[in-house]
Amino acid sequence: MQFKRIKRPLSGVLLLDKPAGFSSNQALQRAKNIYQAAKAGHTGNLDPFATGLLPICFGEATKFSHTLLDADKVYRAIIKLGTVTTTGDIEGEIVSQCPVSVTLAEVKIVLASFVGEITQVPPMHSALKHQGKPLYEYARAGVEIERKPRQVMIYRLELIDFRENELEIKVACSKGTYIRVLGEDIGAKLGCGGHLTLLRRLETGGFRLEDACTLEALEQDSQQEDRDARLLPVDALLADMPEIELDTDSAFYLGQGQSVWKTGLSSAPLFRAYGPARKFLGVVENLGDGRVKPKRLLSE
Repeated sequence: MQFKRIKRPLSGVLLLDKPAGFSSNQALQRAKNIYQAAKAGHTGNLDPFATGLLPICFGEATKFSHTLLDADKVYRAIIKLGTVTTTGDIEGEIVSQCPVSVTLAEVKIVLASFVGEITQVPPMHSALKHQGKPLYEYARAGVEIERKPRQVMIYRLELIDFRENELEIKVACSKGTYIRVLGEDIGAKLGCGGHLTLLRRLETGGFRLEDACTLEALEQDSQQEDRDARLLPVDALLADMPEIELDTDSAFYLGQGQSVWKTGLSSAPLFRAYGPARKFLGVVENLGDGRVKPKRLLSE
């Protein structure tokens, strides 16, 4: 007789250091199986060759995962100059090669030109969809789809190292920024082309890579309690949102879907709401008249 594995109604946030060679969904499924979680979702794709911070939301945390999809991010990347590939990274085929003859001064000038608001054309090898299909499926079939340029923000672009034909950079950027495209554009502006040989996400939405754990570490934990101790609470996703505390009656009526009165509200549009004993209730919307109403509440 085959027994169905029991799934746990687990809620929380896991900061995972995704290994190379895994898609974001593969890493998610591995973590979900390790925790035997009933429900899980990740907070933004990392390319299979990329590594680094991939927050994974379990259970009720999935209701608020969009906050990280919209968050600014920080990456470390290495650009190999002189070689252009089909994908903009090491997984693609070489399209062209060019001798590299650039100076440190030229590199600094070019990097500085990419700081601020820039325009990017999303790559064909991406998860963006066209008529319901990811662009990478068209790319694999040899079909080129026209993509609209998009505006993204580069807050900081630091040169960590410049050695022979390689640039190591650290990038702080807005959501939707393709570091592969940035690497290609930097190489093109230097006149020799380039592609990424390393991409590592260091930060997203206030979470940092140094606080993350690997899949191997999770598997080596001898007790489920040890794994559970690695999880952050659901409201960690909303740390930048102002909070309010409600009394027992208000918390009850809020849970029934009703608006409730709260004195001393600021003009913020949304609040984290807590009930007695600092129980996290969810997110409420400011009605502007001294009341708040449910926006997205926990079901527990």
